[in-house]
Amino acid sequence: MSKKNRINVLADILAMVVSLSMIAGDSVAQANESDTGKTELMAGVAVVDITPPKGWRMSGYFRERINTGTHDPLKAKAMVLAQGDRQAALVFCDLSKISLNVSDQARRLASRRTGIPQSNIVIAATHTHTGPLYFDALRNHFHQRVMNQHGNDPYEPFDYSAILVKKLVEVISEARTSAKPTLLEVGKAEETRLSFNRRFHMKDGTVRFNPGRLNPRIVRPAGPVDPHVGILLLRDANSRRAIAALTVFALHTATTGGTEYSADYPYYLEHELRKITDDKFVSIFGIGTCGDVNHIDVKIKTKPSARQIGTRLAETVRNALPKLCFLDSPSLAIKSAKIAVPMQQYNSEQVVQAAQSMDKVATRKLPFLKRVEAYKIMDLQLRKGPLLPLEVQVFRFGNDLAIVTLPGEVFVELGLAIKKASPFKNTLVIELANDAPGYIPTQKAFAEGSYETVNSRIRSGGGEMMVETAVRLLKELAE
Repeated sequence: MSKKNRINVLADILAMVVSLSMIAGDSVAQANESDTGKTELMAGVAVVDITPPKGWRMSGYFRERINTGTHDPLKAKAMVLAQGDRQAALVFCDLSKISLNVSDQARRLASRRTGIPQSNIVIAATHTHTGPLYFDALRNHFHQRVMNQHGNDPYEPFDYSAILVKKLVEVISEARTSAKPTLLEVGKAEETRLSFNRRFHMKDGTVRFNPGRLNPRIVRPAGPVDPHVGILLLRDANSRRAIAALTVFALHTATTGGTEYSADYPYYLEHELRKITDDKFVSIFGIGTCGDVNHIDVKIKTKPSARQIGTRLAETVRNALPKLCFLDSPSLAIKSAKIAVPMQQYNSEQVVQAAQSMDKVATRKLPFLKRVEAYKIMDLQLRKGPLLPLEVQVFRFGNDLAIVTLPGEVFVELGLAIKKASPFKNTLVIELANDAPGYIPTQKAFAEGSYETVNSRIRSGGGEMMVETAVRLLKELAE
């Protein structure tokens, strides 16, 4: 057996051992189960601006983009719920991704300030591709390059991560303080006009991502989409005014482009929904599992704008609002578990080669997938050990609603599998929660190859492990 194979086998064994120990330590909010259905549900919502100053590096692509202004401010929106002695906080940020360092610090400090257990707090990114680049191997490369040239980095005038942590703690605390008796309405709609699987079987037998519009070599999509739009509406229990709505939809927020900060199409979603509510209404967006889904219909020449997508999504939500159902007996409970997934392994020579290739990542001097792999290899060096801990959280709101949160850019098939196996009538699955370990493809996709698998940090099977854990937690909470 080769050295590499021995390492992979050892990683698999360690993954099973550590996963079992982590699962045995599942966290669950403590409360008398019989009391929760009789205790009034409290909820609070708060918003904070997290827009960096003009001139920051921007995230979303492999080239260095310097910000030139703000189209619409980036926000962090928190929703805190409390029932009896159970509390939960869900935070959604207009960022490409959340670093594990930021989420760990913010959850710990917010727990200390509010009393909400850290395992009951989730911080997710909306995945906008017009937010700041503030961590990962690409940021480190650009930052170090300019430091070597000038001795300072004018594109990072302060520690954005530290400021972000403070603001996340602030918004969770504010939402907790503003909590008041709240009614919940839930339901889902179907939106088939906006999302398309971006991986395709080609005539040469390969699978390619984004092969181009009107490409005659395309045979068929390599995967499905999730057309369901999950909706959770919060109403003031006394005035019955709509306070906020959480909308979950599986579609990449990569539709704006350019060098201005923007929340992408969720900005227009809120803009349109406020036309039928009021200016105080908060539209919260959670991105569904869309690691292999975008807005490009390869059968036509054009693609919709962020405004068009946000407006159409708002229209779908608006039409669904009269059909939402009240949660008659809300029952708040939270469970979480960490699983240890084997990471991809590279030897020292490959790491050295990747480091040397980083200067070419933003150029065409290397084939695209070679550039992607170099970046991925360097990003793996920022993770310690052969195993990657992935946290799965499940929030139960009542017999008819549960929310699942997952780290990474998760393939849509995995989210659909969770929904199919869930015992809850409405199950919202949200990705990019608490950490950003790259793409989480299916085993099938790993066998097919292409961009997402090259850019993944995990080994094949890790996504299915997350599905199994999520379904187990859902069934435990349903009981």
